[in-house]
Amino acid sequence: MAEQTQNHKPTRSYWRWSKQDFFPEESFQNLASYKTALSQTCFRLKDRLLNRSSVANEMFLFQESENAMKKCLTWWDLAWMSFGSVVGSGIFVITGQETRYGAGPAIILSYAASGLSALLSVLCYTEFAVEIPVAGGSFSYLRVELGDFVAFIAAGNILLEAIVGAAGLARSWSSYFASMIYTDTDFLRIRVSHFADGFNLLDPIAAVVLLIADGIAMSGTRRTSILNWISSVLSFMVILFIIVIGFIRGKTSNLVPFFPYGARGLFRAAAVVYWSYTETKNPTRDIPLGLVGSMSMITVVYCLMALVLSMMQKYNEVDANAAYSVVFERLGMKWAKYLVSICALKGMTTSMLVGGLGQARYMTQIARAHMIPPWFALVHPRTGTPINATLLMAIPSAIIALFSSLDVLSSIFSFSTLLIFMLIAVALLVRRYYVKDTTAKRDLVKFLACLFVIIGSSIGIAALWNSNTTEWVGYAVAAFLWFLGTLGMGLLPKQRLQMSGVFHLSPGCHHCQLG
Repeated sequence: MAEQTQNHKPTRSYWRWSKQDFFPEESFQNLASYKTALSQTCFRLKDRLLNRSSVANEMFLFQESENAMKKCLTWWDLAWMSFGSVVGSGIFVITGQETRYGAGPAIILSYAASGLSALLSVLCYTEFAVEIPVAGGSFSYLRVELGDFVAFIAAGNILLEAIVGAAGLARSWSSYFASMIYTDTDFLRIRVSHFADGFNLLDPIAAVVLLIADGIAMSGTRRTSILNWISSVLSFMVILFIIVIGFIRGKTSNLVPFFPYGARGLFRAAAVVYWSYTETKNPTRDIPLGLVGSMSMITVVYCLMALVLSMMQKYNEVDANAAYSVVFERLGMKWAKYLVSICALKGMTTSMLVGGLGQARYMTQIARAHMIPPWFALVHPRTGTPINATLLMAIPSAIIALFSSLDVLSSIFSFSTLLIFMLIAVALLVRRYYVKDTTAKRDLVKFLACLFVIIGSSIGIAALWNSNTTEWVGYAVAAFLWFLGTLGMGLLPKQRLQMSGVFHLSPGCHHCQLG
């Protein structure tokens, strides 16, 4: 059936604007139907709250796109796409900002902590991605395990994360470009005095660059992937150069004080630093290798880059907008400044390319589920890419990049990402311990009790941390409750076995062959 759908050529034009493409449901057919639907709002909300999708349903939602996306990615492509997307933005955008204002030299430990957390999240994504290899990623996983309502909340956060993340990346691109021309990173921005702080520096270059990157992403997946890994390999070579020069020219005395902002600054910075998605030839092999392999490599690179930045200058002298290019200029290596700036621009460009590619796939799956108009699910027959969904990402991102500064965008981006990571972890637990019409009611009650204890104690620890309390009793009680909840859940019977290795699949993974 999948092959027949892929070979099917729709008679309707891709570029169409009919009511059916935006509002296909019966409730929108006429005014009477709409009034009837409004009168049933309570019942509809209840249905959405409790209704869960199925793996089989998610696998066949691709038919809503009329044309299939081209399966042209291998584990090599996935590894470099993940590397290119994160290294371009994380190292050159966030490191300088968090070293200067967040953690100081302890940013190294912040990256190690966030890297471990992200790796655990990637393992959750890997298990889901192998069993449900659809372009919707976390949205599809949550829809299957936690239901439509939670998936709807996640969809809003995914949309927010995609738009804000791309805008922040574009702003950083223009900062590095300006640093190559002039010392002031705001040199190319237009100041509007009567706008509020954080929104008063207009950045037309950021908006244009973002639109160009998304235009390339719309032209084809394979072309974008090849461009990404070539650029990423070159960027990796320059990163090695930065690390070597950093150790040669850096001073360990610059690492003192190591914790200028204390433990609170360390973990606050760790919370600002985080990514994931899918479209592969061989999901059972390529997804684990691509995601886990790239995440391990990225964590090591992050820590080394953070270390050499802290060694080359004092933390309170780091430029928050273009840290690496400015530090080489201060060391008297102006030629290296341009090399680093070009590398940063290349890295951030590939991040925008991969972001435009990956986030549009999320939007496509959300549109296939009719949580946004299905017009955005359409895949272009020639390019094999979701052009409409890409435009949905590109246009708002460009507008936000025009107005909003990086510090405003980074905090919003982190909140959205961490919420999705938390929901994915909960969904994986639900998948292992609960199967509808199979799990005994008493086991379900025990599981929910343990889950609420774990989540509640975690929230308690976070609340204590943000209250600035110096009392340890609250932490001890919350940690003990967390331990009891985790122990209790570990003693419950599992309905599905987790992956014992990256190539071992959970029961029911034969669905991976569909679509």
